[in-house]
Amino acid sequence: MRYVVAVAETSNFTRAAERCMVVQSALSHQIARLERELGARLFERTSRRVRLTPEGEAFLPAARQALEAAERARAEVAAAAGEIRGRLALGAIPTVAAVDLPRALKDFHARHSQVKVTLRVGASEELTERVRQGDMDVAFLGLPLGMSPKGVRSRELARGELVAVVPAGHRLAGEVAVDLRRLAQEVFVDFPEGTAGRAQSDEAFAAAGLTREVAFEVTAADFMARLIRQGLGIAMLPAAFVGETTELRMLRVMDAPARMEHLIWSLHRPSPAAAAFLAGLTGGRPDTG
Repeated sequence: MRYVVAVAETSNFTRAAERCMVVQSALSHQIARLERELGARLFERTSRRVRLTPEGEAFLPAARQALEAAERARAEVAAAAGEIRGRLALGAIPTVAAVDLPRALKDFHARHSQVKVTLRVGASEELTERVRQGDMDVAFLGLPLGMSPKGVRSRELARGELVAVVPAGHRLAGEVAVDLRRLAQEVFVDFPEGTAGRAQSDEAFAAAGLTREVAFEVTAADFMARLIRQGLGIAMLPAAFVGETTELRMLRVMDAPARMEHLIWSLHRPSPAAAAFLAGLTGGRPDTG
C-alpha cells in the first residue's frame, strides 16, 4: 500500500521507488502482485505518464487510512515505552499572535526529535475542516467574537481588538486614534472575502453603516504588509502581529472590531505527538477525551 500511495502522489514509478528507497523493479513487482490479488488494475501506464484507474481512485483513500493507522499504532507502542514519535500536522492562520509558534516548534523539536512536524498556513475555515477530517492534528484560529469553532475541541488563547495599520508616510500616521468612519475613506488590503479574517472587519464596518473599498485581497500577511509599506492601502490587523513589522504605524481604532484566537484539536483522542504538543502549550494535559 505504501508503494501505491507513493506512485499516486508522484505519478512516476521511478520517483516513487526513490521515495520508498527500493529499486524500481521491486516496487513494480509488488504493485503488480497487489493488482492480481485485487483483480483490478490500479494504474494506467503509458510511456508518457502514470495515473490512477477508477479502481485505483477507490483504493487510495483506504490505503492512506491503513498506513496512517499503522503509523499511529507504532507511535502508541513507542509512547507506552516512554518515547514520543510519529507525525504532528499543524495549521495556523497567517496572523497568529497569541503563541510564538516558531519558538513553540523549536522547543517541541528539542524535546521530541523523533516526531516529524509539518505546518500549513491557511484560513480558519479550512484549518477547522482539516482538523475535523483528521488531516491535521492541531490548529490556531482567529475568529470574530461570538463565533466558535464547530466539530472540534477548542481552547481560547487570547482576545483583543484590531488596529489600523498604515505606512510610515501616510496622512494618518501621526494620529493616535481614528474611527471606522475615517478609515472608510481609505483603500484597504485585506484577506479574501468570506474568510474569518476578513469577516472581523467587514462586520464592524457593516454594523457602523459604512462601506469600504478592498482593492487587494491576499492570503499571506507578510505580502499584505509589503503592499501597505508601498502605500497601496491600509489594513486592520492584530496589534501583536503588527508589532513585529517595520516601516508601519499602528493606530488605535475607537470602534474597532474584536477577534479571538483559538487552539483547536480533534474530538477524538489525539496521537501521542499531538497530546505532547498540546500539553506543552497548555502547561499540562488538556481535555483530550
